[in-house]
Amino acid sequence: MSPIVIYTKSYCPYCHAAIDLLKKKNLPFEQIEITGKKDLYEVMVRRAHGRTTVPQIFFGEKHIGGCDDLYALDEQGRLDKMLATA
Repeated sequence: MSPIVIYTKSYCPYCHAAIDLLKKKNLPFEQIEITGKKDLYEVMVRRAHGRTTVPQIFFGEKHIGGCDDLYALDEQGRLDKMLATA
């Protein structure tokens, strides 16, 4: 499986919700906390093609999007399929 990376800010409820779903699915992930870290924030924005909100989630080099995108994939049954082929 491709590594899962999630960029977060400590006070973000959407970040916590996305992390909760990843944990519920027992998925290993790397959390990159960007609160007050301009250099990491800029890396995230570049990787996310200009998106500036958190969380931003990646499966390997594939940009998944934010919390709503992650939950939508799960609700559509596409998240498990995506992970099975990653």
